[in-house]
Amino acid sequence: MTSNDNDYLTIALPKGKLFSLSAKLLVRVGYTAEDLSDKSRKLIITNEEKKIRFIVSKTSDVPTYVEYGAADIGIIGKDVLLEANKEVYEMLDLGFGKCHLMMAVPKAEKREKLTDYDHTRVATKYPHIAEQFFGQRGMQMEYIKLNGSIELGPIVGLSESIVDIVETGTTLRENDLEEIVHIVDASARLIVNRVSFKLKFDRIHELVEDLRRVLNRGEE
Repeated sequence: MTSNDNDYLTIALPKGKLFSLSAKLLVRVGYTAEDLSDKSRKLIITNEEKKIRFIVSKTSDVPTYVEYGAADIGIIGKDVLLEANKEVYEMLDLGFGKCHLMMAVPKAEKREKLTDYDHTRVATKYPHIAEQFFGQRGMQMEYIKLNGSIELGPIVGLSESIVDIVETGTTLRENDLEEIVHIVDASARLIVNRVSFKLKFDRIHELVEDLRRVLNRGEE
């Protein structure tokens, strides 16, 4: 980064399934760069003509880049945003990457009501969200942080339940787990650094409005 950073708008994009959808949406409003790919070895991909920088980042790091101003804008799933709990502006629901956070348990060990799971262990990638959810219901749980294959928790006896995202529910069914509580809906969100929103208001406002128009038109 240089002293001319204010000339650029820097956008953090998440690697993985949200990347291509995010890039495709940005192309529709004229925001692109040569070789923009989550497989690129470049850490920063720049469109010098339009003064746009793209940071292709690990998903969980996007809110951090935006909060601290390394990126002016980011695109990230609502689930990651809630878990990160960063000080950023959430500007738009982009409508793709839809899923929801839920609690699931083994079908054979399903209990009568939610509070029957009080003082049990829950495996999750989202301990912050889970703690907030159960705490609001007066439940004290033990949270076991996992980063992959959350469904294994109850299967191997690590936990009595899981809190995770689900799209179709196929993985739950294949592992004899059943969703018992819907926690929150999630989809891709556009987030903005608070200082950048003031310093680069015109460019950011124009981008947000262009995206809003495209989303409202529902173009393919």
